[in-house]
Amino acid sequence: MTQGRAPGAPGARDAARRALRGLVMAATVRIHRPDAGYALDEPGTFLGSGYFVAPSWVLTCAHVACGGEGGEVVVVYEPAPGRGMSAVSGHVAAALPEGAGSLPGNWPAPDLALVRLSEPVDHECVYLSERPAAYFGEGQVLYAGWTVVDGRLRMLDGTLTVQGTIGGWNADVQMRLGDNDLPYGVSGGPVIDPERGEVIGVLKSRSDHARGGTSTGLEQLRTLPVPAGELKSEPDDLYQAVVHAHDRYHRDRQRHPDARRHTWADVQGQLGARPGQTLSPDERVQLLGRLADLPPPASTRSLLDLLESLQDFEAPAPLPAPRGWRDGLGALYEYARDDGALYLVLDYAVHAMTADRPFLAPSTPAAEEALWAGVWQAAQRLGPGRRSALVERRMARMTARRPAPGPAAGPRGASAGGPEGPAAGQSSVLVEIVRRGWEPDRCDWSVFVVRSDGEANRLKEVQRVPLADLPTHLSAPLKEAFRQCDTPGRPAVLQVATEHSLLALDVDEWRLGPEDERLGTQRPVVLRCSDRDQLTENGENPEYGGNPEHGGNPEYGENSGYGAYSGHGASPGPGHGAYGEHGAYGEHGEGGGIGRSRGNDGGGVRPAAAPGGDHRLDIDEERRARWRWLHAHPVTAAVLDCDDGLRKPVPPVEELRGLSHGTVPVLCRFDAHGDEGDAEGLARLVRGGFGVALWRRGYGLPETVCGEFHRGTLDQIAGPAGAHRLPEAVRDLRHRLRSGRPETFWAHGIALLYDDPHQPLPGAGDLLEAP
Repeated sequence: MTQGRAPGAPGARDAARRALRGLVMAATVRIHRPDAGYALDEPGTFLGSGYFVAPSWVLTCAHVACGGEGGEVVVVYEPAPGRGMSAVSGHVAAALPEGAGSLPGNWPAPDLALVRLSEPVDHECVYLSERPAAYFGEGQVLYAGWTVVDGRLRMLDGTLTVQGTIGGWNADVQMRLGDNDLPYGVSGGPVIDPERGEVIGVLKSRSDHARGGTSTGLEQLRTLPVPAGELKSEPDDLYQAVVHAHDRYHRDRQRHPDARRHTWADVQGQLGARPGQTLSPDERVQLLGRLADLPPPASTRSLLDLLESLQDFEAPAPLPAPRGWRDGLGALYEYARDDGALYLVLDYAVHAMTADRPFLAPSTPAAEEALWAGVWQAAQRLGPGRRSALVERRMARMTARRPAPGPAAGPRGASAGGPEGPAAGQSSVLVEIVRRGWEPDRCDWSVFVVRSDGEANRLKEVQRVPLADLPTHLSAPLKEAFRQCDTPGRPAVLQVATEHSLLALDVDEWRLGPEDERLGTQRPVVLRCSDRDQLTENGENPEYGGNPEHGGNPEYGENSGYGAYSGHGASPGPGHGAYGEHGAYGEHGEGGGIGRSRGNDGGGVRPAAAPGGDHRLDIDEERRARWRWLHAHPVTAAVLDCDDGLRKPVPPVEELRGLSHGTVPVLCRFDAHGDEGDAEGLARLVRGGFGVALWRRGYGLPETVCGEFHRGTLDQIAGPAGAHRLPEAVRDLRHRLRSGRPETFWAHGIALLYDDPHQPLPGAGDLLEAP
C-alpha cells in the first residue's frame, strides 16, 4: 500500500508513527450525558468517543451523541498535553440518517453525528482524508477511543486489519475490521490510515461474535442535507461550513510561525505521504486552505460538471458524489497519471477559482487572486505549453463567468442604519471612567443620557470606586439611563469613554443583574478615548512615559508589510514557495505595507494631505476627515499587529497617518493583560486620527491561530455600507456568538472603538479635579 506515499527510513517512520499517535489522541474526546456536571471521570455518564474535526466541531456516531437528553451532551477533552481534562457543553447539530431512532443493539448506517460546541475552546483537530474510504483497499488501520478499564475511563488505541467492506464499493460503504478487540465506548472514535497519516472513518460498531467491528467512511458526511433555499453565506450549508473550517484550520496551523508542536502535515511528510502523487503534504494543506477561502461550489451538479470538463479526468465520480472543493480534489488522486498529475490538480484549481459563485464575500476576490498566484508559481514545474493553457483557461472562464450575488452589507440581523449611524435620532447612554492617578486601582465615573441633539445630562457621579467593582456600582444608574433612552426594538447605544490604558475593560461582558443578558449582546457597546488630546505624537501619554523600543524602529521601513486586508491578492516574491508559509497562500492582501496605496476605497495613500502637499495637518481635522470618509464610503479592514500569525508592534503614528481614510485598523494580538506595548498600540491608533478601530482581547497564548479572526473581520466587518453599521454589526456578532454559532467564535473578545470627533465628551476634565 505504497501508492500516494514515498518510502522512508524505518527509524524515521517509527518516530513519525509515534508523532501521529500523539496527534490522534490529542483530538480524541469523550462524550457524556449533560448531567455529568463536575464528575468528568464518572463512567456512569459516559456515552462513547468522538474527535474534533474542525474548531468547535466534534464528529462521532449518532448512537453515541443521541444518547444525551434533547440533543445536549458534554464533551470532555484535553486542551494540550499535560494540561488535564476540561469539559464543554455541546449540541447535536446533525445526525445521519435523518429521523432515525435507536434500535436495540443497532443504529442505521451511516450512524454519524456532528456536535457543535456551545462556546469557543482551544483544542487540536484531526486531518480528514479527502479520499473516499472505499479507495483504502486493504491492510492495517489505527484506531483510538475511550473505554472503561477497572472502573476508570481510559484512552485506548491500537491497530485493526481491514477485512473487506459492507455495502458495496461506492455507496453506503462500511469497512469490516478485525484482529483486535473493540471494547465498549470506543464507538465514535477515529479510524486512521497509518501510511498517509490521515483519518478515513469513524468506528461504528463492534462484533458480537468475533474480534473487531465496522467503521463508516468520512465521505458519508456528504449526505448531510443540502439547504433548500438560496445559499447566501458559508454557514447556511453545514457540510461546507465544517469542511471549510477544517481546511482553513490546518492551513493556518501549518504556517503559524510560533508553532512548537508537529502539525499533521509535518507528520505526513515524515511518513512519506505524497497526495495525488504530485503534492507534498504542506502543499496540499495550503491548497485546500485557499480553496476553503472561496465560496463553495454552487451545487453538486456544478462540481460534477467541472470535474467532467477536465481534459485529463475520465473516471466516474465516487458515491456519495463530491460536494465540496476538497472532495473534487480527492477524486482526482486515484486517476491522475504520473506525467499529468500536477497539471490535473492545477487545472482543477483554475476551474475552482473561476467557477460560478452562489454568493460573494468581501474576501472572495483576494482569495481568487491568491489562489492564482500559487497556481502560477507551481506551474513553473510544467512545460511552456501547459503553462499557457492554464493562463488561457483562466482568462476564458473569467470572461464567461456569470456575475454572482454581491456581498451583503453586513451580518444578517444587523441593522444597516442610515448614514448617520444605527442610532440616528435616538438618545444614547454615556459612561465616563477616569482612573485616579494616585490610586490606579480606583476610578471616578459618571453616567450621562445623551440626547439625539447632542445635549448630555448627567444622571450620577461617583468617586473612588474600585475598578473591579464597576459593574455592581454602575448597575442601577445604567438601568435608569437605558429606561430613558431605549425604544421598542431599538436598545440605545452604550458609549464607554475612558483613557487609552483602560480601553481593554470588558464592558460588553458585564451583566447588570444575575439574570440579565451581557451588555454586549443586549445592545451596541462602543468605546471612546477620553485622553486622546493628552497623547504625544508617538502615541504615549506623558504621564505613563514612552517605550523607546517602539519609536523610530527601522523595521517600520517604507516597504514593511503588516498583513493588511486590502481586498487584493498578492503574488509571491522571489524565493517564496508556491504554497509555502510566506507564499501565495498567505493572508489576503499579503505584502500590503503601511504607506502604500492599497484597497479600493478611493482614499489613496494620503487622502488627508493639504492642497499644498503638507502631510502634517492638524490632527483633529484629520480625525474628522477620516470619520466623514468612513461613513460615506466602503470600509477596508487592515490587520496591523500580526503577520501570518507572528506578533508585530503597531507602526508609528506617522506611518499610521499614511493609511487611506477608508481603513479601519484591526489589532489581532492585543493582550488585555499583557505589557504596556498593547496600550501604547491603541494610543498610537488614537493619535493617528482613527476614531474607528477593532481588536480582540486575547489571552497571550503563543500558538493562537488567528486566520479565522483575520478572515472574519474582512467578511463580517468590512463592506460597502460604511462604518455607521459597525456598532450594530458587532452587537449582532456577540449575540450569535453567545447563541453558540461556531462561525462567529472568531469574534470572542471583540471590541470596537467608535469615537465620533463631532460629538465631544461632556464636561471634559471635570472629573480630574482633586477631591
